[in-house]
Amino acid sequence: MTADTLPARAMPSGDAATAATKKSAFKSIFIVASGNFLEMFDFMVFGYYATYISKAFFPTGSEFVSLLLTLMTFGAGFLMRPVGALVLGAYVDHHGRRKGLLLTLGLMALGTLAIAITPTYDQIGLAAPLIILAGRLVQGLSAGVEVGGVSVYLNEIAPPHRKGFYTSWQSASQQAAVVFAALIGLLVSTSLSPETMQAWGWRIPFIIGCVMIPFLFIIRRHVEETDAFLNRKEHPKIGEIVRIIGANWGIVLQGALMAVMTTVFFYMITAYTPTFGSKVLNLGPGEALFVTACVGLTNFILLPVMGALSDKVGRRPLLITASVLGVVLAYPLMSWLVASPSFGKLLAVELLLATIYATYNGAFIVYLTEAIPAHVRTVGFSLAYSMATAIFGGFTPAISTALIGATGDKAIPGAWCAAAALLSLLALLIGSRVNRHAEAHG
Repeated sequence: MTADTLPARAMPSGDAATAATKKSAFKSIFIVASGNFLEMFDFMVFGYYATYISKAFFPTGSEFVSLLLTLMTFGAGFLMRPVGALVLGAYVDHHGRRKGLLLTLGLMALGTLAIAITPTYDQIGLAAPLIILAGRLVQGLSAGVEVGGVSVYLNEIAPPHRKGFYTSWQSASQQAAVVFAALIGLLVSTSLSPETMQAWGWRIPFIIGCVMIPFLFIIRRHVEETDAFLNRKEHPKIGEIVRIIGANWGIVLQGALMAVMTTVFFYMITAYTPTFGSKVLNLGPGEALFVTACVGLTNFILLPVMGALSDKVGRRPLLITASVLGVVLAYPLMSWLVASPSFGKLLAVELLLATIYATYNGAFIVYLTEAIPAHVRTVGFSLAYSMATAIFGGFTPAISTALIGATGDKAIPGAWCAAAALLSLLALLIGSRVNRHAEAHG
């Protein structure tokens, strides 16, 4: 028996220590990312079932207006993200990563439960859409710091040479949720009739999300505080945090503008795909959901790969390459798709856009965590990311729907993606130049 085939307890001490370290790292990533999974699962389910939700809670007599109101409600949750980023982010930076991650999971669970059990408009009238809106706002409040909290935690527990790889699992956990939500949606939609789906079938994925909540609380209770947080002698309170963020507003603003591409592309290729595929391209709902599952699986594989690549070649080369590809390819790809829609073309276009997204995001998340001062890292990261999501990314399904209605161009969502990529590219290039100038004259 060779050394390589020995059981762990018989390994030399160095190998045993390495194996134990890898096991501990995997455990930490899994525990922290579990709540992030629930957040994205609930967001995706809302986007996937926008058509059914529009008829249940926003009946207007116009299918287009009802769908637009539903997508606006989906986007409204993102308006609370900057509030969550500032208030809850300050809580995390002051009280610790562990307490903050438990709090955000509780808020997300509350919003999910509200959407799952709310009676329809026909049953309780105007109260129904108001409760749905409130549920989305609570979810948005939680999500405002969930992404930042998880990203910062993973960055702080990562070895210096593997921070890109570790941090990329924040986004990868979201992709696992995309796949899971799409597969459940595919199973439910093919098992139930359209009438049953409209009556109550669309609630099944939300109920599944509620069932997961107790297990996720049990898992996340095992989160350990990071050494980086424990080793800091002082933890600023909210007033000081606001002052520090104000002093570093340029970094936060650059981060927000750079986050525009990753948020717009993400919600385009995930949350909007089922609606775009079925309502705009007139493909079957099952086909669009299957494509979405393929997108999530592709991203799940590529994000850690790109995060690891950014550890090798640096963040900027990947960021520049992906954003340039986004500017050049997004609209032509979408134009090619809508010229003669098919399942194969939708799959090809979405996977190409997913590759561009994964390349950019795999480098961007760790880039932003490294740019924000450590003692306000959670609130700074969360504020930058949530502003981009609130203004641009979260409203991508609604903006795309409105643009198609206004222009009659079914490929116009591609132009929206290209504009987002151009804005983020300029933010990277101009911001980096400003930073170098400041360092040279500081």
